[in-house]
Amino acid sequence: MTDAILSLDDARLTLDGNAGPVEILRGITLNVATGETLGLIGPSGSGKSSLLMLMGGLERATGGSIRALGQDLTAMDEDALARFRRDHMGVVFQSFHLIPTMTALENVATPLELAGVADAFDRAAAELETVGLAARADHYPAQMSGGEQQRVALARASAPRPDILLADEPTGNLDGPNGTAIMDLLFGLRDRHGATLVLVTHAPDLARRCDRVIRLRDGELDLAEAAA
Repeated sequence: MTDAILSLDDARLTLDGNAGPVEILRGITLNVATGETLGLIGPSGSGKSSLLMLMGGLERATGGSIRALGQDLTAMDEDALARFRRDHMGVVFQSFHLIPTMTALENVATPLELAGVADAFDRAAAELETVGLAARADHYPAQMSGGEQQRVALARASAPRPDILLADEPTGNLDGPNGTAIMDLLFGLRDRHGATLVLVTHAPDLARRCDRVIRLRDGELDLAEAAA
C-alpha cells in the first residue's frame, strides 16, 4: 500500500444534545492510501457522514488527530481549512448544494476563479462536457433535473483536480438509472484525475466498486473490518 493521504488517529466527535453530550464517533483510527477508493457503509446513524465531514475538515474533531496530505487538519483555523479544501479536496453531497442564482457554468467556474485559475471558465466548460452537460451550461439549477444538478456538482468537485474526492450518498436523491449514471461518472472522474475517493453509501453494489470497504457501527469501526 502506498503512503497514507488521509490518516485518523483516535478521532472523536462529541456533540451537545438536548439530553447532554452525544458521542457520534468513538475513536476512529484509519489510514487511506493515496489513490485508494474507500467505501464507508453502515446503518443510519452509525457515523458515516460525520466521519466524512471530519476527513474534509467540515466538522471539527473533539478528540484525536486527522491528517490529510501530511497536514494536521485539527490544528488549522477555519480560514486555513477552507484554503486547504479549495486546493486539495472536492466534496459531493447528496443534496447538490449548487448556488441557485448561478448557471451550471458559473457554479463550476467560481471555485476555480477563487483558486486563481486563469482559464476557469474554459476548464469549467470542458468539465461540463465531460459529464454530458455542455448543452446545459447556461441553465440554472431550477431548470435542471436532479440528475443533471448532481452532474454539475460532480463537475464542480472534479474541475480543480483535487487530490481527495469525498462523496456523501451522491445518489441518495436520484432514481436507479440516474444513480448508476452518476456513479459511473464519479468513478470515471476519479480514474481520469487520479484522486483518492472516499464514498459514503447505503448501496452494497456501489460499495463493491471500491478497493476497500469499512463498516461503521455506533460510531466505531466494525472490529472485523478494522482487523481486515
